[in-house]
Amino acid sequence: MASSHPLDPVSADEFLAARDVLEKAGLLSPSTRFAYMGLDEPPKQDVLEDDVVDRRVRAFLIDVATGELADVVVSVSRGDLIRHRALDPKADGQVPILDEDFARVDEIVRSDPQWQQAVVRRGITDLATVRVCPLTAGWYGHPGEEGRRIVRVLAFVQESATDLAWAHPIDGLAAYVDLIEGRVYQLIDEADLPVPPESGVYQGPERTGLRPIEITQPDGPSFRLDGHLLEWQNWSLRIGFDAREGLSLHQISVDGRPVIYRASIPEMVVPYGDPGPARYFQTYFDNGEYLIGKFANSLELGCDCLGEIAYLDAVVADDHGRPRTIRNAICLHEEDFGILWKHTDIFNGSSQTRRQRRLVISFFTTVGNYDYGYYWYLYLDGTIEFEVKLTGVIWTSSYPGKDYPYATEVAPGLGAPAHQHLFSARLDMMVDGLTNAVEEVDLHGQPIGPGNPYGNALIRTSTRLTTEDGRLADADRGRVWRILNPQQSNRLGQPVAYVLHPQPAPLLLAAEGSTLFQRAGFATRHLWVTQYDAAERYPAGDFVNQHPGGDGLPRYVEAAEDVDGTDIVVWHTFGPTHFPRPEDWPVMPVERCGFTLKPAGFFDRNPTLDVPAPAHCHHAG
Repeated sequence: MASSHPLDPVSADEFLAARDVLEKAGLLSPSTRFAYMGLDEPPKQDVLEDDVVDRRVRAFLIDVATGELADVVVSVSRGDLIRHRALDPKADGQVPILDEDFARVDEIVRSDPQWQQAVVRRGITDLATVRVCPLTAGWYGHPGEEGRRIVRVLAFVQESATDLAWAHPIDGLAAYVDLIEGRVYQLIDEADLPVPPESGVYQGPERTGLRPIEITQPDGPSFRLDGHLLEWQNWSLRIGFDAREGLSLHQISVDGRPVIYRASIPEMVVPYGDPGPARYFQTYFDNGEYLIGKFANSLELGCDCLGEIAYLDAVVADDHGRPRTIRNAICLHEEDFGILWKHTDIFNGSSQTRRQRRLVISFFTTVGNYDYGYYWYLYLDGTIEFEVKLTGVIWTSSYPGKDYPYATEVAPGLGAPAHQHLFSARLDMMVDGLTNAVEEVDLHGQPIGPGNPYGNALIRTSTRLTTEDGRLADADRGRVWRILNPQQSNRLGQPVAYVLHPQPAPLLLAAEGSTLFQRAGFATRHLWVTQYDAAERYPAGDFVNQHPGGDGLPRYVEAAEDVDGTDIVVWHTFGPTHFPRPEDWPVMPVERCGFTLKPAGFFDRNPTLDVPAPAHCHHAG
């Protein structure tokens, strides 16, 4: 029953075994639901020392009749309960949204007479065409909301089975629902804005002239997959998957040398910028509030992935703690990526070209209107890259009038509010060992002077980060962060290192005094460096839904522990600020964001001199 490696994802049998332990412990009643269930990973040192025999599962429980919450840990190896902690919703916030909440909220809202009247008053006579959209409530300190488990509800009209509901928002109307009491406790009905009439259907006549592109590997792929262990060229790593984080990578090494112990994107926050009474609350922590891994797509060959593909299924738990398999959730394949290196020498006449190739590890998830593709790339030259591909349907509103500052008109009478997508990467670094440090590297031009008479001098300055803290990117200085091992040197006597190249972009734009600023504190810095702590997994804290704020990275760094030559974790915030365009409607072309980790003195010279010339190159050999 137990998985073969301590970092393997929880198997279907292990989910059932954990549920059985909780049932025998008397913790499951007919009204108990599992808001989250996943691997309680063992401490890093235990895994590295091969001293792990205990597989543990962590679960967040909620009694949907009483609202009681619990955080539990079970040993599936020993079959016993390790921890049971009751949660206080006023201090701890709420557990994530359940799958069944969506259907339940639909029933609650539709049966509310005031909501029905408000919809009919807007000219919508057939309530069966209304699509109810329950949204996480955030935390604003409103009287009467403390300790309640709530969602705030917006609605759309879907005029036919093929119509796009997002084209017809019912604006100015929001229902606040208490999930435990099962009722609408407040209705915001602030404006009778017209429902935009134009259809959003985007299927139509197809263009012609696009001829097929076929990607073939007649001899099969160059990678080898053994369970969750993946090997490709000089790379080795383990693949993980979790309902909250989705895809994670573990024990990444190149040439037998460790680089990263664990890499994942454990949180994103999507704050919208329309302050209207029916929209101010639109801020979503898609990992901590909804669990993006639960919504992973089943990927299809020729649609989502091209070439010689290998797939991995993912197993998540449903609301009752029973396993559900997502077929083909993770896609593995190789891609040609253009020129790796090339030179035509003017002295010896040689002409050499090598082509770059990368290994792609990816999954796609759909959270409401947006679709997110998470892509990890490994390159032949030791580079690691991460990219998010954002697509799907932009959130919509009624467009109230010309030059409305908080939204773009994307179709007649249809608005799309401005918003941000801010992701947090957790990179548990292990560059050639556990003793790592971070240097902040800036570029500078130098003034004309005795040592620089022509003003062309260019230098770098490095600032060592010694204690836990958060830092800002600086595009004007070309700022990067060098993650080095002070105890390991290359042949030139330099410490081996990898450099984090950020994509400088605006951080959280919410006002500093706002509750959102307190809840999404991780998104106020581009970089955080913390000393490794097995309990510090999530940048906004363990419990995000309706949490009052102050948890996560800002709290983790309060102790200002030593990070100079210790076991460290690097966290990176990145993502776009999106003022939608008409071209983003009715379905958005992919928007990309991410970061790159490049070796810098990790190798003694170019590590790809052994890459063979392309087989079809006229100069091959």
